[in-house]
Amino acid sequence: MMVDRRSFLAATTFALLSARAQAAPSNSVIPLWPESPPGGGGPTGGLSISGKGAVTNVAMPTLEVFVPARPNGASMLIAAGGGYKRIELEKEAYPAARWLAARGVTAFVLTYRLPLEGWSDRPLAPLQDAQRALRYIRAEAGSRHLDASRVGVLGFSAGGHLMGLATTRSAFASYRATDAIDEQSARPSLASLIYPVITLQPPYDHTSARRSLVGKHPDEQESADWSVETHVRSGCPPVFLVQAEDDPISDPQNTILMADACRKAGVPVEMHRLPSGGHGFGMGKTGTPSIQWPGWWEEWLRANRFL
Repeated sequence: MMVDRRSFLAATTFALLSARAQAAPSNSVIPLWPESPPGGGGPTGGLSISGKGAVTNVAMPTLEVFVPARPNGASMLIAAGGGYKRIELEKEAYPAARWLAARGVTAFVLTYRLPLEGWSDRPLAPLQDAQRALRYIRAEAGSRHLDASRVGVLGFSAGGHLMGLATTRSAFASYRATDAIDEQSARPSLASLIYPVITLQPPYDHTSARRSLVGKHPDEQESADWSVETHVRSGCPPVFLVQAEDDPISDPQNTILMADACRKAGVPVEMHRLPSGGHGFGMGKTGTPSIQWPGWWEEWLRANRFL
């Protein structure tokens, strides 16, 4: 019997969702797209999950929903990093989702498509997923008792790059509308970018994120188009930035570039520089300066009516 791609993806996604719902304390896992994602291509089969909880082989992008015991109406879309080669769910996304849910914020963990996994729209694929996710959250706001005016984004490393693009390019049509969900706004209400990759331009372009998105030898225009700071404009939502000064993966200049772009455009921005901590510290590592940043973030979220 012949099995078409749509049926195959539906079957493997069902098995995947069942396994992940047991592995993580989320309330539900939702496919982002009603059929195959835009553009075509991509891998087949279910997710590949490493021993440390990083995922690859994303054939069907999803949202995992963490519902608080006492929701306050705010919501947050979370994208973990991994250089656009993998997604560090267990290390970055899940701890953040639990932290937010404990404070009343409904968290949506995004498992987005990875550009090197055969997607025809390669660099567009993760941005399509991020924009679709934001629209989905707003479309579901009424049924989930959420406030559509309080939908934030949180991104770590390459996930910070993705959430940065979603923030600064929210009006960009990365895919054709497919249903009523796509009538919603893709503009987040605020953005929190933690040790993010911001620029893909020299001399700060020696990252896996750049190679995964635009290749080893992109031209100047392509590098600029896929850099976050080049798209900051008046009207972008408030931005919160954290980075360690000894970050060996994302040059510490990244957050400075973003903060400068925000200030020039009149966008509210709060930046915190840690004296040490390296890269990939997630919600903070005990005994290091990085353990402080969630407290600063909590104050910022409260000031922005998310808590």
